[in-house]
Amino acid sequence: MAKQKDSKTNAMRILDRMKIPYEFQTYECEEFIDGQHAADLLGMPHEIVFKTLITVSPEHTYFAFAIPIDAELDLKKAAKAAGSKSLSMIHVKDIQSITGYIRGGCTAIGMKKNYPVFMDESALGFEKIAVSGGKIGVQLLLAPRDYEKACRAVFCDLTRD
Repeated sequence: MAKQKDSKTNAMRILDRMKIPYEFQTYECEEFIDGQHAADLLGMPHEIVFKTLITVSPEHTYFAFAIPIDAELDLKKAAKAAGSKSLSMIHVKDIQSITGYIRGGCTAIGMKKNYPVFMDESALGFEKIAVSGGKIGVQLLLAPRDYEKACRAVFCDLTRD
């Protein structure tokens, strides 16, 4: 008898193990769409939806940053938060090999390595935020402090003014 495939993502299983409450919403999508489009499909306000971006330092150290989908990461602020001289965005083709997730499904919860995670402080203004659930078509809703606990995130100012 064939085993039925678990519909939970790795991020969901981690949250379950940590006993962190969350909700999830799904949308139909075959390939990458940006965060704005995903939020619109789900009827979510853009302010509560956060995208995960991965950067690399000149010393080849990786860092994850979660910022609002309509914002742009300020690499100078990000480097300062990470304690690095400078940072640059990783190439899209490297997302899966670095994080274990594909573009459009990347979340800091359950990456293949525990990279330092930073979240824009604007998240603290909301009861719940939405982040990718670990695969395209899944968004997790959870309290910002629970996200902090799940991936040891540090809150700071990360976006361009």
